[in-house]
Amino acid sequence: MVTLREIAKAVGVSSATVSRVLNFDATLAVTAETRRAVLEKAEALNYETPRHRKKKLERQIGKIIMVHFLSPDQELNDPYYVSLRLGVERRCQKHGIEIAKLYSNDQPLNAAVLRKAFGVIVVGHYRESGLEWLVSNCRHLVFADFCPDSDEYDCVQNDFVHATLKLMDALAAMDYRRIAFIGWASSRGVGPYSEVRCRTYSEWAKKRGLFDQKLCLIARNNEESGYELALKLLKRAKRPDAIVTASDNMAVGVYRALQERGVKIGKDIAVSSFNDISVAQFLHPPLSTIRLPSEEIGETAVDLLMERAAGRTIGKQVTLASQLIWRGSTRNPGRTAKV
Repeated sequence: MVTLREIAKAVGVSSATVSRVLNFDATLAVTAETRRAVLEKAEALNYETPRHRKKKLERQIGKIIMVHFLSPDQELNDPYYVSLRLGVERRCQKHGIEIAKLYSNDQPLNAAVLRKAFGVIVVGHYRESGLEWLVSNCRHLVFADFCPDSDEYDCVQNDFVHATLKLMDALAAMDYRRIAFIGWASSRGVGPYSEVRCRTYSEWAKKRGLFDQKLCLIARNNEESGYELALKLLKRAKRPDAIVTASDNMAVGVYRALQERGVKIGKDIAVSSFNDISVAQFLHPPLSTIRLPSEEIGETAVDLLMERAAGRTIGKQVTLASQLIWRGSTRNPGRTAKV
């Protein structure tokens, strides 16, 4: 790709002058001969402006397909994945890229449909056993919110291990000692503590001699499970002084259980979570939670496909930062900690 610097060197002017000439800046005080020399050299070297290159990439991409591992109804019940999908759609709309959505739980994937698309964005935990088939039927492939065990694939995700450790360390620093965890089991792992947040919590607690199996409860990722598991925790002879849930949906259920039993959230028992969905700040008290950049994950997935269109051949794995938001459901450490 020809640069402004190369044109400037060939003509004998500055890069700034070349840029202003190519952008037809009428206020630039140069001779007509210099303008002509810059334009002729740019044409001879097949220089393309950033805007032209962008439009060319957009035309080259044409159409992409987003494959979701949830069903449409399951996705609508999880604000995190709704936000991720909106990130993909908005980025595509910005660049004029056509997008089609397929839900793998809804119907089998059609190889012919995938092959016609420039690229495919797979959202969520795709089956490792199906990776070879997927790779063989996609021109370009990006995984969003999931990274296969290989560095040859493009992917973008959160670092849940780091985020969970930061949350647990922060709670411990605020003198919470009996910390319970409410989450779900991973379909990809083995055992009840296979989901990354749950596994990280249990390893953190075991390392400090604090792990109590009765305080680590697993069910499904929904509000009702949060409610039922919180009731189990309240029946313990010694209640926890803090509850961490793997999603804000489950935290809403925990709130309901605690408030029904007259437990003061943030005073008697602290509650913290992951996602920072829109209702988190409107709960009473507002929920302390880790804000996950779900929409940015969707946007970055589209950007990775555009980089492939621009010629990148090496795999790229992107991890986005999260932010821990302190609100009234826990003690306040006096600042907002970045995860």
